[in-house]
Amino acid sequence: MTAIEQTEAARPRGTRLPRRARRNQLLGAAQEVFVAQGYHSAAMDDIAERAGVSKPVLYQHFPGKLDLYLALLDQHCESLLQSVRTALASTTDNKQRVAATMDAYFAYVEDEGGAFRLVFESDLTNEGAVRERVDRVTLQCAEAICDVIAEDTGLSRGESMLLASGLGGLAQVVARYWLHSDRSVSRDQAVQLLTSLAWRGIAGFPLHGIEHP
Repeated sequence: MTAIEQTEAARPRGTRLPRRARRNQLLGAAQEVFVAQGYHSAAMDDIAERAGVSKPVLYQHFPGKLDLYLALLDQHCESLLQSVRTALASTTDNKQRVAATMDAYFAYVEDEGGAFRLVFESDLTNEGAVRERVDRVTLQCAEAICDVIAEDTGLSRGESMLLASGLGGLAQVVARYWLHSDRSVSRDQAVQLLTSLAWRGIAGFPLHGIEHP
């Protein structure tokens, strides 16, 4: 059950929940409000109302709006990173790895909760703590891709990171473009096209230790 589903299930006032369940409920409510209104327009009153709790209950778990936002950001940055790592580990076929990784980004942005907006389209990117988290997850995703490239091609770490950053950036930007487009291209078609584009490039680097004529 997602945080938003927990919010729906636990919304009636007066319901006593274990601390962890209450925290997840509040995070789900906050996600709905932040995604719909943006950080600056959202108010703790709105979030408490959405969760069906009093504002003091909300403050028992999160001292302020920024603390709440950062907790959500941590949750969803970790979700993206785990999705990328899972995609990379899902197969030893490198073309399928590329496809799985591209699809991981599409799945992330298509999630109905809109959590990707908190990571990639935040109106709070000038806040140092937010920028640091977004930069860190971008780097961590690139590092995960880099590990595979370096191992398979024998390229240096620096060279592999450059390629990995390109692949991760390509996936993120195109997935977001697709989401905001008219969807005349299906998700499966979009992933196939992007995979073909990325594979034509990365396949040009031969596997380490395999001689080519």
